[in-house]
Amino acid sequence: MTREVPVVAQSDVIVVGGGPAGFTAAVSAARNGCSVTLLERYHHLGGMASGGMVLVLDDMVNGMEVTVKGIVDEVVANMAREDGAVFPPPEDYGSSQALWEKWSRWGVHNFHLAQHPQPIIHAVAFDPDAWKRASLQMVKDANINLRLHSWFADTIVEDGKVKGVIAQTKTGRQAILGDVVVDATGDLDVAAGGGAEFQTGQYIVTTVFRIANVDTDEAERFRFEHPKEYNKLDREARRIIGGAWEMWWLKTPIPGVVWCNCPHMPGYDGLSVEDNTNAEYEGRRRMMALFDYAKKNLPGFQNASMLGAAEQLGVRQTRMLKGEYIVTKEDVTSRRHFADTVCRGRDYYTPYRALLPKNLDGLIVAGRHYSAEPDAQKMSREIPPCMVQGEAAGIAASLALNGNIALRDVDPKAIQKQMRAQGADPGDVPSDNALVEELAAI
Repeated sequence: MTREVPVVAQSDVIVVGGGPAGFTAAVSAARNGCSVTLLERYHHLGGMASGGMVLVLDDMVNGMEVTVKGIVDEVVANMAREDGAVFPPPEDYGSSQALWEKWSRWGVHNFHLAQHPQPIIHAVAFDPDAWKRASLQMVKDANINLRLHSWFADTIVEDGKVKGVIAQTKTGRQAILGDVVVDATGDLDVAAGGGAEFQTGQYIVTTVFRIANVDTDEAERFRFEHPKEYNKLDREARRIIGGAWEMWWLKTPIPGVVWCNCPHMPGYDGLSVEDNTNAEYEGRRRMMALFDYAKKNLPGFQNASMLGAAEQLGVRQTRMLKGEYIVTKEDVTSRRHFADTVCRGRDYYTPYRALLPKNLDGLIVAGRHYSAEPDAQKMSREIPPCMVQGEAAGIAASLALNGNIALRDVDPKAIQKQMRAQGADPGDVPSDNALVEELAAI
């Protein structure tokens, strides 16, 4: 049966996905004079940062140089004002046993380095609900038309140009029309729905959870005063969970509540209903096994209570755009710098072309589904760098609309200039260890 789809909103820019990249893209576009509609499938903003409970912001420094700045700093400041974020002061940056014992359980150390103790750096531990409140207020302040509980359903394309999207809601399908669409879905839903080329990959998925009523002082004291006993118990804990980083629990801004970024489970397809459902079953089985073990055996966990799993399964890789440029693993590992770099992460750069689909106008992407090889994406998909992609995408949308030009014709240098004006680092100045590749034509 054919039904007409009502148009419920029309704006200059449509952002699909209210996660870190999408929220940032929406705020950036709105602050640059665009009317913006932001669609989000859940009842909150924040995506993997809040609903997925990825509760440490990292990948923001190259050595001790802070490389990821801009709207991400505003979110952190807003959370910190209500005691929802914890981060080391600059005077605590560095490597020493004392700093390690003070800060490492917050997850604010450079885990990429093999040395021990690993240096304490600029990173942020935060509370998921603080993120929800901060991002919601920033969207409200920017006069963005926010539409929660709206699942992306289809892409509206006319003559090779994206004209809008269709969302599925409790009242049926609804159309939202716009001049520029930002795909911030994480899975490339909008671009793929519009016919853009993509590749797929798989990485680990995680059912993140939190435990309450933990005496973290006792747990840390045992760790440092009885390292051999601790290591034995900790090895068994990580065996039970069946996949975790070295520190399977970290402190959070709420006293007594610890964050468990595990279990890490390979072999699940994040696009598959069956796989995602099975991952929920298996993840909860493992988390409860670990919880029972910790409660019985680990000092500090005797009175612990299971607080619960994240609202969203932690999916790291599914569809990735095959855009105007595909970032390679070598680009990331060699720190290749591009003439059209518009954002940067820890020590890698993202060219503007990697946000643009081929043969599809009116659409730009921001987030972990940007144009990169799977192995490159694994090293460049953290939340803060994705937020800077969103900030750049919002600026690009405004420049395209103001100049009445296509997104692919926007001058990357104009994006870089506005990024600087907004307090962000577009990566236009390569670091000393970057492999500079200034392209003759972009």
